[in-house]
Amino acid sequence: MCAFGLTTLVLMLHNNGLYEMNTMVLAMGIFYGGAVQLIAGILEWKNGNTFGTVAFTSYGAFWLSFCFLLMLPAFGFPAADAAAVGWFMLVWTVFTFAMFIGTLRIARALQVVFGLGSIGFCLLALNDLTGIAAIGDVAAIVGVLLGCAALYTGLAEVLNEVYGRVVLPIGPVVHEEATVQAESPSAPAD
Repeated sequence: MCAFGLTTLVLMLHNNGLYEMNTMVLAMGIFYGGAVQLIAGILEWKNGNTFGTVAFTSYGAFWLSFCFLLMLPAFGFPAADAAAVGWFMLVWTVFTFAMFIGTLRIARALQVVFGLGSIGFCLLALNDLTGIAAIGDVAAIVGVLLGCAALYTGLAEVLNEVYGRVVLPIGPVVHEEATVQAESPSAPAD
């Protein structure tokens, strides 16, 4: 979660105009956002966590594909136009919203991350598909909030585990377990 949060922050600070697109953004996207999340997803698979596996491997692959989308034109491949990038962001909107539905059974902090992610991807898609710059400006602000929420969630999980108590709350969802009462056979009468 920290890898997603920090990489999102680095890109969204660029989108907010703090600096130009540069190798720092791409390197962060390839290695921390991409490779580290793929490794985390594989480890989640090993632990039997389907949600974590799908989330981390998918968003790791997102960061790798996004960085390569930006870099491949330097190697002679045709650049993606705004409409193609818009559709790319739109499919990630749908995927992220589906994952958001999954968070409704997990922690509140993850609901915030995937909810902001759904909104952010949607705004990025609309910006690219319509060319309305103001939508991109709002997307950049939502992206900073998303990066901060993801970083908070990741750090909360680490610190809470290290200290063995809640240092930073993530709002776990408490599930009421359905109790199934099986009919027990009556004892024979004497």
